[in-house]
Amino acid sequence: MVMLFEPQPLELFATDKAPARLTRLREKLRYLAECGVDYVLCVRFDRRFAALTAQNFISDLLVKHLRVKFLAVGDDFRFGAGREGDFLLLQKAGMEYGFDITSTQTFCEGGVRISSTAVRQALADDNLALAESLLGHPFAISGRVVHGDELGRTIGFPTANVPLRRQVSPVKGVYAVEVLGLGEKPLPGVANIGTRPTVAGIRQQLEVHLLDVAMDLYGRHIQVVLRKKIRNEQRFASLDELKAQIARDELTAREFFGLTKPA
Repeated sequence: MVMLFEPQPLELFATDKAPARLTRLREKLRYLAECGVDYVLCVRFDRRFAALTAQNFISDLLVKHLRVKFLAVGDDFRFGAGREGDFLLLQKAGMEYGFDITSTQTFCEGGVRISSTAVRQALADDNLALAESLLGHPFAISGRVVHGDELGRTIGFPTANVPLRRQVSPVKGVYAVEVLGLGEKPLPGVANIGTRPTVAGIRQQLEVHLLDVAMDLYGRHIQVVLRKKIRNEQRFASLDELKAQIARDELTAREFFGLTKPA
């Protein structure tokens, strides 16, 4: 069994300072299942739970309700009100209540400590290869396609719109992508992640234009794998300038995937 917390503590206590999420809960559950995890306990992290003392966390949750026999935690794991609980306290509790405890040591890849902070920095540096190496899989964003303003369709580039329900996105800009969830094979495309400044957009969202594929995607859940950063998001003086740039972005994506434009 794996225990995780939703929302993340910083999202409760310091919303404006909470770091960008790398995965949504749905993605976490899928990755854990792929690793062979049979059960996941998702604890609602609210102010009531946050007020739980470290001792009560151990005695009530771990011992009384979960009847823990073996516990593995990260080497920097802290718990309980005021972050008072640590690995040493868990060791003492293990001797008292009769459960074994171990700490997962820090893992490094190419001399870099594997952590969410390192992954975010790699993404901020547009180093998708390093992010993939640290994650163990390509970085991807998933979500359900919703109705948009259909601006892309009016300028010749229809898009699938996925709202980003994150306060902060770990990536921004235009990317060559592969879209999963629409068939047996990934579909190539070009995507914009950002606020669409040319049309005075405010909310961050993901817009994906599939290459050489036309289908109704509304309501479909898709996974968008980032393969290559094409450029940063920018504001254009007119829709004609935006259309011309999107055409160049599509050409760049086609070159990356080795595709030619249909006659």
